[in-house]
Amino acid sequence: VQLQASGGGLVQAGGSLRLSCAASGRTFSRYVMGWFRQAPGKEREFVAAISWSGGNTYYADSVKGRFTISRDNAKNTVSLQMNSLKPEDTAVYYCAADSRSSSLSSSPAHYDYWGQGTQVTVSS
Repeated sequence: VQLQASGGGLVQAGGSLRLSCAASGRTFSRYVMGWFRQAPGKEREFVAAISWSGGNTYYADSVKGRFTISRDNAKNTVSLQMNSLKPEDTAVYYCAADSRSSSLSSSPAHYDYWGQGTQVTVSS
């Protein structure tokens, strides 16, 4: 499967952005999907994950209540709505797919497909 993330950009603190990830392949609806981010000099960190059906979601504590992950299996897309952005949200954001498990994991090692990343910069 190939993943293509988009929607990043520069936004002021308190603003919003919506990231999208388009996936190829006919089995998208069978993948757990996740968003991760990586700031300069830091390890890649988990942001959010969503189950096959979209009925279950899982968020990092740092984004809970501000970010919302969703998916549209008919369009092979997963989105991340980011509200109340903070400068510490600045990072490259990656979408990822887990084709091997139905559980929602925060570990990058569980995800076997990755998009190329999209830059999100939040100014103070």
